[in-house]
Amino acid sequence: MSGEISWHVELHVKPRKMKAFRNLTRQMVESTRSERGALIYERFIGDDNQSVHLFERYADSSAAVAHLITFARLHAKRFAALVERKRFTVFGTPTPKLRHMLDPLGAKYFALLSDLSRASNAPARRSSRGS
Repeated sequence: MSGEISWHVELHVKPRKMKAFRNLTRQMVESTRSERGALIYERFIGDDNQSVHLFERYADSSAAVAHLITFARLHAKRFAALVERKRFTVFGTPTPKLRHMLDPLGAKYFALLSDLSRASNAPARRSSRGS
C-alpha cells in the first residue's frame, strides 16, 4: 500500500503574480532538492504564461507526507496567494495519512492498473531555463 506516489496538479497563476510565482517556484525547488524521497519535482508553463502544470513523484507515502509538511511550513501561504488550483490528480495508492492531507486539496485518486516504466534508466535532466 505504500509504493511510489505521484501527482499532477493544474494551476492558474493569478493576474500580475507570475514574477512572484517564478521566485517562489525557485525557492520550492531548492528546498525540495534535499528531500531524499522526492524523485521528480517538475513545473511546466503554458504558452499563455498563466497555466502551470506540476508533476511530482515520491518514493512512497512517507516521503510525500514529509514533503507536504515542509511545504506547509515554508511555502503554502504564499503559494495559495499566487494561484488557483484547477485539478489535483494523485497516482498510486497513498496511505490513509497521506490521503487525509490531500483530500482537502480536492485530490482525485487513481490506482495503478498496468505499467511499463523505463524511467529509472533515464539520465537526470537539468532545466536549461534555470527552473
